[in-house]
Amino acid sequence: MKSKLNYLIGISLGRKIKTKWFLFANIILAIIIMGIINIDSIISLFGGDFNQKQEIYVIDNTGVAYDVFKEQLNNISLNLNVEDTNGSNYKLEKYDKSIEESKKMLEKKDSALVVVFNNDIQNVINVEIISKEYIDLVEIQSITGAINNTKVALAILNSNISMEEINNIYAPIEIERTFLNEKMNSEDENMEIIVTTVFPIIILPFFMLTIFLVQMIGAEVNDEKATRGMEIIISNVSPKTHFFSKVIAGNLFVIMQGALLIVYAGIGLFIRKLIGGSSIVGGLGNEVSNILNSVMNSGFGEKLIYILPLTLILMLLTFLAYSLLAGILASMTTNTEDFQQLQTPIMIISLIGYYLAMMAGVFKGSLFIKIISFIPFISAILSPSLLVLSQIGIIEIMISIILTIITIWVLIKYGLKIYKVGILNYSSKDLWKKMWKAIKD
Repeated sequence: MKSKLNYLIGISLGRKIKTKWFLFANIILAIIIMGIINIDSIISLFGGDFNQKQEIYVIDNTGVAYDVFKEQLNNISLNLNVEDTNGSNYKLEKYDKSIEESKKMLEKKDSALVVVFNNDIQNVINVEIISKEYIDLVEIQSITGAINNTKVALAILNSNISMEEINNIYAPIEIERTFLNEKMNSEDENMEIIVTTVFPIIILPFFMLTIFLVQMIGAEVNDEKATRGMEIIISNVSPKTHFFSKVIAGNLFVIMQGALLIVYAGIGLFIRKLIGGSSIVGGLGNEVSNILNSVMNSGFGEKLIYILPLTLILMLLTFLAYSLLAGILASMTTNTEDFQQLQTPIMIISLIGYYLAMMAGVFKGSLFIKIISFIPFISAILSPSLLVLSQIGIIEIMISIILTIITIWVLIKYGLKIYKVGILNYSSKDLWKKMWKAIKD
């Protein structure tokens, strides 16, 4: 049996791997993943420059607005960029010529813009922004915010308050968080932000591989039934051997594909380092970078020692459970269209788990979300996010693992009986009765 099982596994894997489509798909995936990781360098290669500062020429008809505007713009820019040692994304220059001359200058510079400050008795100042083309949304918001702050600062300055005091007024405030609940801290609060923003991106490959696994096993079983090849195979091997060969081959394939995705990401990061690209985390800005640093410094790195292995075990068991279920359902159908209808509930279950993982922070402390995290097929997506948020502990995730193992045992024990009846059944008439009879027998 072992030699026949290995032979069928090899045949099944070969049908998936030794194809031009597999090679083509992985080349495309590798290019996409490495391209996304180095997207800024690629854009720079074709003429873009992420390090180039926005040129702003200031016509200051007030005599005092330029210095205040420069200070306010630097303060706003500091919160958006951690790479720049000057703390600013902008290159400001005082422009002493007329507005008409500035317009002629802008005709030769696509990315530059001119800001004109004029005195206004009623509103302190009035401002005109001149540019050749549209301004980026983030940049226009930053510039507008700095202009509004400049107006307020000048109004305060007119009240005989020193510039040093004005700078102190606009300086960022250091906020200290105090939690009455001793179990809560600012690091856990930051962790909720990371889970709701970063975790869905991390878990997406697992979600996609799960869907691919279900479709792949179903399509292969239905293909063998449609071509009547199933009759030849089952005349030489037992249904049990055939069933396990499909499940094992499918799991080996998705594990290998998942490993390849990690390799592509690693190569992309290595290329980024070779070409001198900036840190991906640093490019996210001060706020995100500070949150990540505070979380890692809080001891979260130590938690990863047990979070990662438990999550990996739960994911592998869930792959196995999905593949068993897919094989059983595929054996009950007579064509690919019927299987696609049967796999719809599986997709819905996966989507529920994915969206609940995204909104895990909303259900904080809820008994509902904890109970849902124990459900097999969902737990692999939801439980890790709750574990990171400290909403569940190691005991709860161990319970999820045990429940998944029990589900796998049930699928093997009773599903194999259904598989034996279903794979040689080419009629959907009274199929459910036959399945139920097989389980009882």
